[in-house]
Amino acid sequence: SSQVIAQYYQLIRLGFEGYRNIMENCQENATKLKEGLEQTGRFNIVSKDHGVPLVAFSLKDNSCHNEFEVSDMLRRFGWIVPAYTMPPDVQHVTVLRVVVREDFSRTLAERLVCDIEKVLHELDTLPARLSVKLGISPEDAKNGVAVKKTDLEVQREITTYWRKFVADRKKTSGVC
Repeated sequence: SSQVIAQYYQLIRLGFEGYRNIMENCQENATKLKEGLEQTGRFNIVSKDHGVPLVAFSLKDNSCHNEFEVSDMLRRFGWIVPAYTMPPDVQHVTVLRVVVREDFSRTLAERLVCDIEKVLHELDTLPARLSVKLGISPEDAKNGVAVKKTDLEVQREITTYWRKFVADRKKTSGVC
C-alpha cells in the first residue's frame, strides 16, 4: 500500500493540475521518443498513443539481429531497455519497452534514439546470427536437401567464426 499512499501524497501536494502537467509532459516525451524511433525507419511501434506513457517497439527486420541483441548492446550506453516475448499465440513477436517517467526529459529521449542508432549501426557491421542458418553440404545443395545442424555443430561454427573475426580485427598495418 506504500505506492498508493505515495501517489496519494503526490496528488495532494501537486494538486490535480500539477499532477496532470507532469503526466502530460511524460506523454509528450514518449511521443518524442516514438517519433525519433519512427524516423530511423527500422522499428514498428506496438504501443498505443494514449494511456501509460511508454513506447513498445520491435524491429521491422529481425532476420540478422533481434531485439535481445539491441537490448544487450544498449546496456553499454547505460540504458536498461528490456526485451520481451509476447504471451502464447504471439510468442514469435518480441518487443523492446521504454517506460517514460517524470525524470525522463526530451534530451534523454533524443539521446536514447541516438544511442539506439549507434547500436543498430554497430549490429549492422557484425555478422548475422549463425544459429538461425541451416547447414547445407555441396552435394545436398545439388539434390535440394537441407539438413539442420546440431547444437554442438552450430556452437563450434560460431566459435570458429568469432575467433577468426576477432583475429582479423586485431591485425594492424604495423602502426600502433
